[in-house]
Amino acid sequence: MPLFEIETDNHIIITWADDEAAAQEVVLESYPAEPPMRITRRPRDTWVISKAALGISGAADPCHVARDCLAKASGDKVHAIRLYMQQTGSDLERSRKVIESNMVMGW
Repeated sequence: MPLFEIETDNHIIITWADDEAAAQEVVLESYPAEPPMRITRRPRDTWVISKAALGISGAADPCHVARDCLAKASGDKVHAIRLYMQQTGSDLERSRKVIESNMVMGW
């Protein structure tokens, strides 16, 4: 089953579907107010997101530190960002990206 990337105004959805019409149906069921702007069949059956593209790089494992900060903050994003800044010395923008990325991954 092919992997599709579907873009709406507010989301990028990655899903397996039999064909483009089935992929479009997935979006319409989940986000009926957001018609697909672009549907692309991915050339492979995996999806990779570069940490560098998200602004996450360096020797320390930002995921481990971010997840620890999220746990200490009981999921409070703003508090977790402050903790991450304090522990790593990262600036606000980098800290926000790391914390938000880990929130999406289900810390």
